[in-house]
Amino acid sequence: MPTVADLCDYLESFAPRTLAESWDNVGLLVGNRGATLTRIMTCLTVTPQTAREAIEHRAELIVTHHPVLFRPVQRLTADDRQGRMLLELIRAGVSIYSPHTSFDSTAGGINELLASRLGLDGIKPLRPAKSSPTVKLVVFVPAGDLEEVSRAMFDAGAGVIGEYRDCSFRVAGTGSFFGSEASHPTVGQASRREEVEEFRLEVLCPRARLDGVLEAMRRAHSYEEPAIDIYPLADVATSAGSGRFGTLATPINLESLALHVKSTLESPLVQVVGPRWMLVRRVAVGCGSGGDFHAEAAAAECDVLVTGEASFHRQLEAEDSKTALVLAGHFATERFAVVHLAEKLAREFPSLDVSACQSELDPAWLV
Repeated sequence: MPTVADLCDYLESFAPRTLAESWDNVGLLVGNRGATLTRIMTCLTVTPQTAREAIEHRAELIVTHHPVLFRPVQRLTADDRQGRMLLELIRAGVSIYSPHTSFDSTAGGINELLASRLGLDGIKPLRPAKSSPTVKLVVFVPAGDLEEVSRAMFDAGAGVIGEYRDCSFRVAGTGSFFGSEASHPTVGQASRREEVEEFRLEVLCPRARLDGVLEAMRRAHSYEEPAIDIYPLADVATSAGSGRFGTLATPINLESLALHVKSTLESPLVQVVGPRWMLVRRVAVGCGSGGDFHAEAAAAECDVLVTGEASFHRQLEAEDSKTALVLAGHFATERFAVVHLAEKLAREFPSLDVSACQSELDPAWLV
């Protein structure tokens, strides 16, 4: 059965922690990496209500968008709401993982999903991210070791390119060596020049995982001294980054866009800042509390920023600018992605029972 560590590795590869904002708290926040899993629940926020649902459904892992323990704590007791909730989850053996702003910003993450749902074309990040430090790792292996060595490297985190795993390049050739009297060659004899049919195996590897990949490779390799090349790669812009913007196929007025947002996100209330009849074509999005994206949206010459919420003073700034605001609510701009993530995890781990929390509701209600 998959373990908590397996899910952490997958979520880290999908939404790398390097994409998280500096103030954020992402990753495994509660739990035992070695624990086995049968059920997972995704939710927007861990609350007493969602925690109770997880415990009742015997989930061993909650993947929550908003992190628990967001601020440093000095004690964990039943004297407060968060303490009681976390102690109950720990007692029930429930681990908690939060991808938060990594999930917001990754390729295929919340902001990209939001932009796609609104029908935008040519979607790009508002604040592009640089690629994580990466190396190209090359190792020379005999044909008999090829599959075992490559599998060990893949399992240790190498060979990931975007949404693709187990990526490598292999080319056959001839290797030569002359071992000293103290050597113990796997092929041939010491003190004699040998030639062996080998494969050049190339994989990409995050620099942060390099030590683990090298260790896994050496364990799987039959040679006493494998030949290894490591090439540092330049950082380049990626499809990841904060916020998104794109264009509508057909321009519409601001009121029509707001109604489109309301319907698409099933938002009970949408607020708008800007002239009702202004024509909108280029649209920026920023899920949740995305009002701070307004400056980037204006710099990208967007007609409007669609987000969950923005401060009163940010709304006043928008009123004086050429970039309008559509505020659809924090819950509405993020909750749909929790359901999407549950579906994604279910496809990736078919042996697990994965579902989105059913009891979660927007805490705000209308009169």
